[in-house]
Amino acid sequence: MTMTTPPGHAETTAPEGSFASDQAFLEKHTDALLLTKGDSAVSVVPAYQGRVMTSTFDSKAGPSFGWINRPVIEKGFLSDEEKKGKLEEHIYIFGGEERFWLGPEGGQFALFFKPGDKFEFSDWRTPPIIDTEPFKLVERTDDSAKFHAEADLTNFSGTKFSIGIDRTVSLLDVAGAAANLGVEPGAEIKMVAYETDNRVTNRGDEAWTAEKGLLSIWMLGMYNPSPNTTVVIPFKAGDDAELGPKVNDTYFGKVPADYLKVVDDILFLKGDGTRRGKIGVNSKRSKGIAGSYDADGRVLTIVTYNVQEDPNGYVNSMWEMQDEPYAGDVINAYNDGSPEPGAPPLGPFYELETSSPAAALRPGETMKHIQRTYHFHGPESQLEPLSQSLLGVGLETIKEQF
Repeated sequence: MTMTTPPGHAETTAPEGSFASDQAFLEKHTDALLLTKGDSAVSVVPAYQGRVMTSTFDSKAGPSFGWINRPVIEKGFLSDEEKKGKLEEHIYIFGGEERFWLGPEGGQFALFFKPGDKFEFSDWRTPPIIDTEPFKLVERTDDSAKFHAEADLTNFSGTKFSIGIDRTVSLLDVAGAAANLGVEPGAEIKMVAYETDNRVTNRGDEAWTAEKGLLSIWMLGMYNPSPNTTVVIPFKAGDDAELGPKVNDTYFGKVPADYLKVVDDILFLKGDGTRRGKIGVNSKRSKGIAGSYDADGRVLTIVTYNVQEDPNGYVNSMWEMQDEPYAGDVINAYNDGSPEPGAPPLGPFYELETSSPAAALRPGETMKHIQRTYHFHGPESQLEPLSQSLLGVGLETIKEQF
């Protein structure tokens, strides 16, 4: 008897690490939307807040760029009793290469700690609206999907927020990507590019003020690491007194020199998923772009966001009572690893993240944060001009850092 695959479903015999394999797995366990434009594709899950789980430049035979936590997805949502003493009390780590979150995480205006909590992991909880509650699919085409959600949140200081969330995921074609970036990919370059339009609206009756705490839109992407993956973030040169430090590496302790290097106006972070560390770049330093290069897979990844005015600064997510709650970073990068001696890594994965400014919104007012993600694959001779133009550095220089 001949077995056929249902329309829209990937072959389950696809090799491990391929997009087709990940899509088949996701479709088995949840409602995974397959969005396509030409050969490129993304997988989006409404139940995980309209999260882009993974993407590829070839939906049939291409690699899968997003890290997916299969054991957590297979297990599904647990009851409160089942969650006791487990990680799921704090967060469901489904993975995914672009997820919608809200900041700040820590501090006196934290969303991940209730009033009276200690800034310790035992009290840390991810708000359900960005962890376990689905986003409603309101519109769908072959290459885009639009979602909506509403929630009421209370921050560490007791301030209440009534928010509306709108998120649209759209694939981009080569012409659109070239126009956005101001580059022309070579003839042998394969690519996938997508944009997410993320909006938060104040649905309440009172204005959100800095004195009581503000929110921000926070986009995080978990990517598959490799031994020769390097995160690259160019930044504006200038005096620290005027622009602030070139890099903030104090999130989880200082990142050692064999994992973080700053050369002139570019920083390099090793993205091999073997040592936990996080860095940040502030808005005065940011050029609105971050990237990575996987020398093993010959994949250049670029992430950009809509640079906008930030009169109220950026929320600070440090787990402490803060002297400067609006002195946070606009770009972050994270390399996964063991959180404590003898413990396994969460992934492994590495992350690129961007944030909107702090949202001081009047009733009915909306803030928008657009993030675009591009993966380019091909011969290094054609990736080289892209890297030089977008990140200001050549591939050989990137590869020799670590």
